[in-house]
Amino acid sequence: MSAADATGHHAKDDVSVSSGGIGKYSKAEEGGTATATASESVEFNQTSEERRQIGTFSAAFLIFNRIIGTGIFSTPSAIVSLTGSVGLSLFIWVAGMVIAILGCLVYLEFGMAIPRNGGEKNYLEAVYTRPKYLVTAMYAAYVVLLGWASGNSVVFGEYILHAAQVEVDRWNQRGIALACITAAFLIHATNVRAGLWLQNFLGVIKLIIILIIIVAGWAALGGALKVDKPHNFDNAFEGTKGSAYGIVTALYNVIWSYIGYSNANYALSETKNPTRTLKIAVPTGIISVAIMYMLVNIAYFAAVPKADIMTSGRIVAASFFRNVFGASAERALSVFVALSAFGNVLSVIFSQGRIVQELGREGILPFSRLWASNKPFNAPAAGLFEHWLVSVIVMLAPPPGDAYNFLLNLISYPLAIVNAFVSAGLIYLYLNKKRLDWNPPFRATLPVAVLFLLSNIYLAVAPYVPPEGDNIYNDLPYYLHCVVALGIFAVGGIYWLFWAVILPRLGGYRLAVRTVVGEDGWSRKVFHKEKIQ
Repeated sequence: MSAADATGHHAKDDVSVSSGGIGKYSKAEEGGTATATASESVEFNQTSEERRQIGTFSAAFLIFNRIIGTGIFSTPSAIVSLTGSVGLSLFIWVAGMVIAILGCLVYLEFGMAIPRNGGEKNYLEAVYTRPKYLVTAMYAAYVVLLGWASGNSVVFGEYILHAAQVEVDRWNQRGIALACITAAFLIHATNVRAGLWLQNFLGVIKLIIILIIIVAGWAALGGALKVDKPHNFDNAFEGTKGSAYGIVTALYNVIWSYIGYSNANYALSETKNPTRTLKIAVPTGIISVAIMYMLVNIAYFAAVPKADIMTSGRIVAASFFRNVFGASAERALSVFVALSAFGNVLSVIFSQGRIVQELGREGILPFSRLWASNKPFNAPAAGLFEHWLVSVIVMLAPPPGDAYNFLLNLISYPLAIVNAFVSAGLIYLYLNKKRLDWNPPFRATLPVAVLFLLSNIYLAVAPYVPPEGDNIYNDLPYYLHCVVALGIFAVGGIYWLFWAVILPRLGGYRLAVRTVVGEDGWSRKVFHKEKIQ
């Protein structure tokens, strides 16, 4: 069954043909129902007013809740180990923050220009129109074949075992991680309302934990500790390392902690007045997270000696709790960090399952009817299951000790490649804005787009420089995550070759895109076959 076969069940929908590519931004897309034609707007887009439920606060919380997962609780140890000093590690956090803010500005411009659900998929498809549909297939592989929820599931297992005072080994950690992601899958597949309620509740717990760490850090700076004061700030740059591999891998850890700053862009068809909402929500979300991240890092260094941070692995927050509150509080608060990780797993699998479903609804994936389905509990169970399965495979495959770092880098590396193409696309639009009539209501500016492009090119190239004793892995080649990520994009390219080139030639048809308006009042793109006469 080809991907295009799945579009037959949309025949009863009203159809409007869209041009795709870049055209004039339409003010009609800001709210209510868009009435633009293909020649008047970026692309025909329609949604019902009652479906626009996301306001400014909800959009800001979408960003905040998606960014803050386990990164701030689990990555500082690796960052200090790779940089060698407190001072350079804080500088790396600042550099990662700057890259995230640059990315926010780039995605802010695209989001206001193309205010529809889908995020970077829309932006890449609008700019990279040749070879036809190649970017669509490669992006689909990027979404479908990466186990985004696996890393936080592993951290959940580590913190639960630490709280229970059980030594972590390969199978007990991954067994609990498997239970974590399976629970998240079952909750969202059977009861969407309950899953969202639990997700939001755990988001509140996450915020409380971070505020506890920040306030306790201030107390630790004043000497309120159960141990001797570590004096990490006395000679902050002592032990600094400068290898390109170490710096870029440390940056990957920070960027992992900032993943999600574009989360509001995935739901713009459901957002009230997208232009105004994004202008307020995106800066609010990213700036609040950036401030909290810096304060949490300062708190860690105020309470935990550098040597202990470097050896703490993913449980640096537990070491902080022990030094500030004592052993009993350490175990109790470790449970709350684990719950925070579970909340992030719920959030990730919720969004990724829906992206898979949307790819099915557009007819991009094989057996698209299956992935597009909302049966049996009015939830995208098939899309959720696909993400569960991939996450479990990539979670169980790496050797013990390397699982978390491999999963983190496997997500961060292809993201750098995607962001490089997104920023390069924006630069292309700036250089051709008169011809393409690119006039969105907000501009990131050309220098911002260039800086974001250069930072992501560095993140994509530097990992191939052989490390000087700083290999982040114990048993894996230092470049393995890069090769696997490129392999995932290559799978997308191979799929495109069969889906969009070979099968159409053999079948005497060509793939085309039309925009259909469903009974719910929403428009969406759908791939279909056109017979060649």
